[in-house]
Amino acid sequence: MSLLDVVALDGFFDAHHTSEAFRWECLDRYAVDSDDDDYLRYLRGESEPDAAGKSDWLAQLRSDSAAGRHWRRIHVLRTPLSDYLRYECEWGYVHNVAAGEDVRIIDLALQSLPDLVPDHDFWLLDDRHALRMHYDADGRFVGASVPPDREVDRYRKARDAAWAVACPFTAWWRDHPEFHRAVRTA
Repeated sequence: MSLLDVVALDGFFDAHHTSEAFRWECLDRYAVDSDDDDYLRYLRGESEPDAAGKSDWLAQLRSDSAAGRHWRRIHVLRTPLSDYLRYECEWGYVHNVAAGEDVRIIDLALQSLPDLVPDHDFWLLDDRHALRMHYDADGRFVGASVPPDREVDRYRKARDAAWAVACPFTAWWRDHPEFHRAVRTA
């Protein structure tokens, strides 16, 4: 199986994301080089993410939303949250939602997964193109594979089943102040 690297993955998005990109995340930690400095800053108690590091992504979310290209995401997690997931929520999703991404949460401590969902991360672009994401044991991106066209419907059904039960991030975050750093450090 041939895997798409980051450059090829970007090209795939450029070619196939015209209206909607949906992301299914089910890992507890992603080892992303661009997160390292911010994650360490978060653990040290600094007040906010590095604006320069996030500004391009947030600008893309705002621009895509204004142009009718939507970004949606569901992250499957289990409370209590690890330090990394608290960081991802507080310094990632809070800002992403404000910039136009529709983020939802399925908290396995509160609910079960729908039967149809896969046990791996994936993207679904414009309801027509699926990408299976591959990570090593530490959560580092290894590559993405393009499933056969006949499997795209399975990913659509998984997304729809999960979306029907997932909680909007803003409501979930509001209902879980125990994970907000301001509460944890008070």
